[in-house]
Amino acid sequence: MQNRRDFMITSLALAGGSVLGGIPGYQALAADTSGYRALVCVFLFGGMDCHDTVLPYDTPSWNSYADIRASLLAAYAAQPGGSSRDRQALLPLEPASASFGSRQFALPPQLSGLHQLFEQGRAAVVGNVGPLTEPTNRQGYLGNMADLPARLFSHNDQQSTWMSFAPEGAPLGWGGRFGDAAVSAGANPEAIFTEISLTGNSVFLSGERVSPYQISPEGVPSIGLIDAVGDEFAALLQNHFRSQGANRSNLFERDFINLSRVSQDANALLGQALQGSAGVSTPFPASALGSQLRAVAQTMAVRDSLETSRQVFMVGLGGFDTHSEQAADLPALQQDIGDSIAAFYAATEELGIAEDVVTFTAADFGRTLIVNGDGTDHGWGGHHFVVGGAVKGGDIYGDIPVAALGHDQDAGNGRLIPQVAVEQFAAPMGRWFGLDEQQLNTALPGLARFPAGGLGFL
Repeated sequence: MQNRRDFMITSLALAGGSVLGGIPGYQALAADTSGYRALVCVFLFGGMDCHDTVLPYDTPSWNSYADIRASLLAAYAAQPGGSSRDRQALLPLEPASASFGSRQFALPPQLSGLHQLFEQGRAAVVGNVGPLTEPTNRQGYLGNMADLPARLFSHNDQQSTWMSFAPEGAPLGWGGRFGDAAVSAGANPEAIFTEISLTGNSVFLSGERVSPYQISPEGVPSIGLIDAVGDEFAALLQNHFRSQGANRSNLFERDFINLSRVSQDANALLGQALQGSAGVSTPFPASALGSQLRAVAQTMAVRDSLETSRQVFMVGLGGFDTHSEQAADLPALQQDIGDSIAAFYAATEELGIAEDVVTFTAADFGRTLIVNGDGTDHGWGGHHFVVGGAVKGGDIYGDIPVAALGHDQDAGNGRLIPQVAVEQFAAPMGRWFGLDEQQLNTALPGLARFPAGGLGFL
């Protein structure tokens, strides 16, 4: 049985409910809150090399790819145990649609967990996704004719833009806005458990009414000072916070007291729920991502005790800024991704909520097709995965540009110009989450700038 110390909440980033009355998208309160729905964002910090994740497989495309990436493939061949990037070692994809003609694609062997889910129709690939202000191509980019996202190729700014459509310093993310809509519609009596982070105080989970509630898989105490002084003093302090919040004229004091009170109450509620839960028995990798996703599954197991019908989670894995040593470092990271997401999907099956949970990957950006010896440089668009029982899997959505240089979506050095905006990627998930079109356009304010119709993976 899970106890409070085995799975403890670290801190709370929720200070009370701001009012959404001035935001028309949430006034209708039309979001569908029936059943349970959860989104899980797996953020790959540093920028996953999409060219080394969804690889060309047909012979002409592979030969072009191998010529451009000769030095990196040589670095793979020099690894102990031999290369995991030999064409015969790759795992071919057989998408349900035939939109790529004779072109074929494959995953590296380290992503066998995702490959199996793809074959089972539980995972899909969405090609060439990234931040855009408007649709553009090589001519628009190189000719300075396009309105571009601010501070392209900057890690912090592009992480923020993926999460919030604005560079670093943005206050609200689209995961938080999805939560705002759900809370406004009465989905969760306790808004505090709507947005849950295992990656710190992420802007992706920040909304007007919701904020990231931070948990940890390592058993970190919820509030170190309170835990250190013992239960008797902790109870006295908790009662003090409950009685003093409304009596303070200083707004800072009032917010601090309210924050402390809400944090302690939430910690106690989640701790009690976890103590009374059998949790999940599905084995997870003993890895950075595996431990985070196991914590997410354990939290989902007590969703009824927390009275939540809509939740957004965020987990993260770093190490993808592979300017060098990519052949040595990337396979282990990919192994963690594939094994951990596969285990998490199995856990949702164990809990009976596989149809109710959608997991997706995101990253700062992709990377260049051109290599700099044994690494790659900052890119723009990238290929991502969507996983879940409700996903129309076994297919590739969006586009995967040819493995060549100088094509219409090449910003230079094989740096992909996205063909699918983050808003377009997020829109099917927002509709599935329960948002109506007005709420969706509030949460994704740039959506109208891009072609309608959707990607169709949900």
